[in-house]
Amino acid sequence: MNLIATSIETASKRGGHTAIVAGYGRSISFADLARRSGALAEGWRRRGVKAGDRVILAMPVGIDLYAAIAGLWRLGATIVFPEPALGLAGLRHAVRMTRPRALLTSGAYGMLRFAVPELWGVGLHLHLDDSAASDALAYVTPDHAALISFTSGSTGKPKAIVRSHGFLAAQDAALDALIAPQRDDEVDLVAFPVFVIANLARGTTSVLPNWKLRDPDSADAAGILRLIKSQKITRALAPPSIGEVLAKADAVPLQTLFTGGGPVFPDLIERLQRLMPAQSDIVSVYGSTEAEPIAWQSARAISDSQWQAMKSGMGLLAGKPIAAIGLKLLDDEIVVTGDHVNKGYLGGQGDAENKLNLHGTIWHRTGDAGRIDTDGALWLCGRLSGRCGTLYPFEVEAPSRFWPGVRRSALVAIDDKPVLALEGDDAHLAQWQKAAADIGVERVVSIARMPMDRRHHSKVDYNALKNTLVR
Repeated sequence: MNLIATSIETASKRGGHTAIVAGYGRSISFADLARRSGALAEGWRRRGVKAGDRVILAMPVGIDLYAAIAGLWRLGATIVFPEPALGLAGLRHAVRMTRPRALLTSGAYGMLRFAVPELWGVGLHLHLDDSAASDALAYVTPDHAALISFTSGSTGKPKAIVRSHGFLAAQDAALDALIAPQRDDEVDLVAFPVFVIANLARGTTSVLPNWKLRDPDSADAAGILRLIKSQKITRALAPPSIGEVLAKADAVPLQTLFTGGGPVFPDLIERLQRLMPAQSDIVSVYGSTEAEPIAWQSARAISDSQWQAMKSGMGLLAGKPIAAIGLKLLDDEIVVTGDHVNKGYLGGQGDAENKLNLHGTIWHRTGDAGRIDTDGALWLCGRLSGRCGTLYPFEVEAPSRFWPGVRRSALVAIDDKPVLALEGDDAHLAQWQKAAADIGVERVVSIARMPMDRRHHSKVDYNALKNTLVR
């Protein structure tokens, strides 16, 4: 079993069909990607890389990265991905946790092996040498480790997640109903690296972003629209922060926008719907690093009563859980299990807090609060730890984003009392205070800028917000 490498080989039979488009017009076909990944694999095999070796990657997101991924998987190596949002601290943590045998860098990242003490003990430093032709493809068992990635660390120390080739195959199967191409000339703008890998598995062209993934604020609507037009992009897979950028445009010529990695609020969906073609769709995807996907919801399928429920405090509609996942609520918390749900962290660090053994089956605790309605649809209420009295964050944040002048909203507990922080035009402060009092929140605070998460800039950093409010 070597899903991605074999899928690239299959897609390569389509000749010049484009696999990835990167910045400045650079692109690579599936045929060239198959050739290059095979050559890289042969060069690294000669350097001594073998099945099971852990190889840590320090490379920018681009064509070279995906050629390297395919090449390493051809050898049966285990790829280690540090969490990019954590910078050097994330790299150092990844090395300490995984003890890799080899380091693969490109460009300026090559200097890291001299600057980061943890890397000094990594014995093998690899380069992108594709001069040795080969079509070798290692066979690996389903339980063979394919990659190790990390949680964001937003709720504590980043935890290492080991994904086997079998796990990746199960995840790919779960994603197929969501992102399978609907037309022969489908072209996706992909801001999530994991979905580029999914597209490689099904022969779909991926266009990489023209903004810095770690800095969505560097994106601008005009630039994204130029990219959509020049590359004939039909769909986009991007976080809500990029949705907010697109919402500033005059029109968004996409057939489908898949968005997730943070809460997808109904006001954003409505603003984007007014800008997209009549038969287009916005699909909100709910999942986590440990379980992706869990559920998704098409905006076109949201009923009038469901829209009203979101606007009046029900939470965020996530859709019905996918068939491949088991989901239940335990004291309001969403817990999940399935073949594409992580059952334990590397070294067991974090298992006690995040995993449950229920009658012999391991379940993952998401830390998210939710409810299931009479139709079987899942509603998200926010983080379980974010409960303020009887209120959960999304029950207040979703409605308040429709108030005049509000751009972002966050509910936090200060001295055990709910406080609603609002980013926007504070000329409406008196109106905000009255509306908040009507839903049981007595204190409203206007802030200049809401602190957001480091990974996708799409989730409120509640800890940072609390620290700001108590100063």
